[in-house]
Amino acid sequence: MNIQIAFYGDDFTGSTDALESLSKAGLKTVLFLDIPTPELLGQFKDIDAIGIAGLTRAMAPKEMEAELLPAFEAFKNLAPKYVHYKVCSTFDSSVEIGNLGTAIDCGKRTFGQTIVPILVAAPHLGRYSAFGNLYARMGAGSKGDIYRLDRHPSMSKHPTTPADESDLKLHLSKQYGGKSGLIDLVDIDGEIDKVSQKIDHLISEGTKVIFFDAMYESQLAKIGETFERLASKTETLFSLGSSGIAKALGNFWAEQGIFKEKINWEIIKSENAIIVLSGSCSPITGEQITWAVENGFDEVEVDPDVLDPKNTASRIADYASKMAASLLKGKSVILHTCKGPNDPRLAKTKIYASDENIASKFGKVLGTAARKALEKVPISRLVIAGGDTSGYVAKNLGIEAVEMIAPIFPGAPLCVAYASNSPVNKMQINLKGGQVGDETYFELLRQGN
Repeated sequence: MNIQIAFYGDDFTGSTDALESLSKAGLKTVLFLDIPTPELLGQFKDIDAIGIAGLTRAMAPKEMEAELLPAFEAFKNLAPKYVHYKVCSTFDSSVEIGNLGTAIDCGKRTFGQTIVPILVAAPHLGRYSAFGNLYARMGAGSKGDIYRLDRHPSMSKHPTTPADESDLKLHLSKQYGGKSGLIDLVDIDGEIDKVSQKIDHLISEGTKVIFFDAMYESQLAKIGETFERLASKTETLFSLGSSGIAKALGNFWAEQGIFKEKINWEIIKSENAIIVLSGSCSPITGEQITWAVENGFDEVEVDPDVLDPKNTASRIADYASKMAASLLKGKSVILHTCKGPNDPRLAKTKIYASDENIASKFGKVLGTAARKALEKVPISRLVIAGGDTSGYVAKNLGIEAVEMIAPIFPGAPLCVAYASNSPVNKMQINLKGGQVGDETYFELLRQGN
């Protein structure tokens, strides 16, 4: 098995973003929900890239370390040229939750390299870095306005990791003590040999991580070439960042003829009914739910008291029954924990905030209820919305791995799920982060292409 790149995604929805970039670049890529066993890995032939859809975005540092070190060691045993710790293109993280310094330390310990390159920008998703400051479009893949991250209407109000700093070096400095450097826009537009010389100079000054700016997709191939030069100096190059890394490498490989971009994809037919499972608090997802319900979808609201163990089993059974009833009528249905940041359920949820992982508990509710509904009424297509809960939802659905079958929205492809002994096996599944798409998203997923 000749693995070119292995990536660990800090949540499931973001992992399918990297899956899409690599698949479109022409690499046969499989995304697993856990470290794959040799038997599971052996089911997939001629793989160029693998990923693990993790849960570290919602973990404390000690939990992250226990999760990442075995995963990175498994990657090391596959001897890939690249290992990428894939984070959200809005750099979601904090000292307490999803700490990126922990990920960097684990990567350095495993792969032993001096410098870690970081690319957060992803112009194809509306994420831009200028002189070390991050900007994001409202609604990845949409035509929304662009905001500096700390003034972004959604990310500045994220319930777990609100963005209060757009300077990437300053943000990371709260989580990681190593010195940070920057290859800025002026450097990127210069000669690549001078970029390499600046990197060497930064390393000589004791720099431990180097950020890369990017505003335009045309700049990504040069960044990919820079990564290729860094990779030539080590057995495996460990990097951290968004799917912009996969896109940069893919663009460079295409220029060099190493891989050929895939342009022919499966035609996606319309479905009578789909299920949407949403654990997102994003205003964008809230607007998408509202629009869908106004245009024919049924909705089932998850009451936060489901988090009380006395209520969990009965609530899940009730939600499954309601979803199955909608599907029997041929209607799409959305099971959701929140409808935007002003949903009154958020205040009620905070009663349980001191309890164990809320994302894990909501993920169990959404995944288990959907699984029970699908056992009664099988359908072909499922959407999971919301980064923090997505991996927990998928695991409770019994999903073991996914492969991309068609692009739908940038950063949120349609995939096929592999889930032995589960009604989700071979279903089409779409995973979207809270910031992805316009208000018609769920209906467009139902309609196909």
